[in-house]
Amino acid sequence: MRPVVIAVTPGEPAGIGPDICLRLVEQPRDFALVLIGDPAMLQARARALGLAFTFTAWRGSGAATPQTYLLPVPLAHPVTPGRLDPGNARYVLETLRTAVDGCLRRDFDALVTGPVQKSALNDAGIAFTGHTEFIGERCGVEPVMMLACPTLRVALVTTHLPLADVSRHITRERVRHALTVLHGDLKHKFGIADPRISVCGLNPHAGEAGHLGREEIEVIRPVIDELTNAGMRLRGPLPADTAFVPAQLEQADAVLAMYHDQGLPVLKHRDFAHAVNVTLGLPFVRTSVDHGTALDLAGSGRADPSSLYAAVALARELCG
Repeated sequence: MRPVVIAVTPGEPAGIGPDICLRLVEQPRDFALVLIGDPAMLQARARALGLAFTFTAWRGSGAATPQTYLLPVPLAHPVTPGRLDPGNARYVLETLRTAVDGCLRRDFDALVTGPVQKSALNDAGIAFTGHTEFIGERCGVEPVMMLACPTLRVALVTTHLPLADVSRHITRERVRHALTVLHGDLKHKFGIADPRISVCGLNPHAGEAGHLGREEIEVIRPVIDELTNAGMRLRGPLPADTAFVPAQLEQADAVLAMYHDQGLPVLKHRDFAHAVNVTLGLPFVRTSVDHGTALDLAGSGRADPSSLYAAVALARELCG
């Protein structure tokens, strides 16, 4: 029987993604690791960091063993660490397409992604809002974004939106979908038999009985009641400023936040080094680092690979 195969995309080539991927190669493992990227760039970065980098060309999952493989995707332009080049934006997307399509074909059991620079993709004329949305579109599903660390899980109803647009995207359909996907993956991927989920309100004080907004009354509460009647263990809508206090978190396996900066700052404050981005609702496992490209650290040897290690460890765990 072949080992678990985990594909890894380094992300933005001018950032720390290649650096931390090369550090990952040094770690012992019981799975096949497939890096998807430009061989010359990775070799050059390894030399700059004083790291040894040896790999086997990827020939397919049938002959995979627990070692490091490289599936080449060529860069358009040479890379200087720390210096963005929108001309390489298509390369970044091609590594992702290659990885996602390999997961859909079952060549890979999981995908772990390094950080991308959205601005470089947008400057190249590519409408890219994030990994979660790109992968979901490629798979033909509407995924749910969740960040997890060893002591907290936070999922989101909306992801990469301007704050001014959030309220109109908080609909019964979106809240219902997020709760259904979160509940299902907590059961079937995380092995929690009867998940307990706390649901944040959108407004301060969860709307203060309608005086500070009516989304809790008209949108969130009806969905919570509907799904509770269907058998889910839900609490809320809770004021977001108290949903994360220890007494509340003791009663929850995950928290559903309404928007990105409502829930994720709390999780990153709790354990930034070991936080992992998990995409729920996909037909395969996908995890990611929880940080950006850190251009100022690229090629310096000072990038912390802890989040990538945690992302790979969780992907391996979820693969069974």
